[in-house]
Amino acid sequence: MTIHIGAKPGEIAETVLMPGDPLRAKWAAETFLEGAVCVNEVRGMLGFTGSWKGNRVTIQGSGMGMPSLSIYANELIRDYGAQTLVRIGSCGAMQEAVKLRDLVIAMSCTSMSTPSKGFFKELNFAPCADYGLLAAAAKAAEARALPTHCGNVYSADVFYDERPDLNEQMTRHGVLAVEMEAAELYTVAARFGRRALAVLTVSDHLLTGEALPSADRQTSFGDMVEIALEAAFS
Repeated sequence: MTIHIGAKPGEIAETVLMPGDPLRAKWAAETFLEGAVCVNEVRGMLGFTGSWKGNRVTIQGSGMGMPSLSIYANELIRDYGAQTLVRIGSCGAMQEAVKLRDLVIAMSCTSMSTPSKGFFKELNFAPCADYGLLAAAAKAAEARALPTHCGNVYSADVFYDERPDLNEQMTRHGVLAVEMEAAELYTVAARFGRRALAVLTVSDHLLTGEALPSADRQTSFGDMVEIALEAAFS
C-alpha cells in the first residue's frame, strides 16, 4: 500500500491505463476487462485490475491536473512496478481540422509548467511519448479507419483559462488540443525509464464552442480505450 493507493503487492499490473475520472475507470474496467476487481478506493480514486485478451491490465483513475496525475504515476511506478502507462482522457480541440469525438494521440506536450519543473531548473525539458506505443496506437487507429491526429498537445495548469492570446499562438503553431495531464505523465515516465502515451478523445472545441455532454465524456469513449489497449500489447 502507498499513501494514495490501497492495492496490495501484486494487485497492480505492469500495464496501467489512467483516466482522470475514477468513474471512467470503473466503466472502462467493466466494459473491456475480464474478471475486473477493484484494487483501490482510497479517496474515491477507483482502480481495477483484470485481463484483456489474456493480458493483465490495471485501470487507475488519476484525478484532474498534473499534480494529481504525478502522485499516481510516481506511486504506480516506484511502489508497484508499472512499466507502461497510457493516459485515456478527454481534450479540447485547438485546430479546425480536429472534430468532436476525433482521437488525438499526443506525440509531444507543451506546457507553462509541470510539477517536475523543479528538477530541470533553467532547462526546458520537452516531454514526448514512447515511440513504440505511439506507432502502435496510430497503426491501430488507422486499421479501424478512425479520425485520428498525432502531434503536439497543450497540458494546461488551469481549466478556466483567460489567455486567448496564448491559445491563439498555440493554434498558430499547430498545437492540436488542450488537456491537463500528459506532460507530467511523459516526464515521470522518462525519469524512471518507463513507457508512456496519451490517447485522447475530443470532447469540446475551443474554436467553435461545441461540447459533448458530461455523460458522453464518461461512457462513450470506447474507441480510445481499445486503441490504448491494442497499443500497450502490440
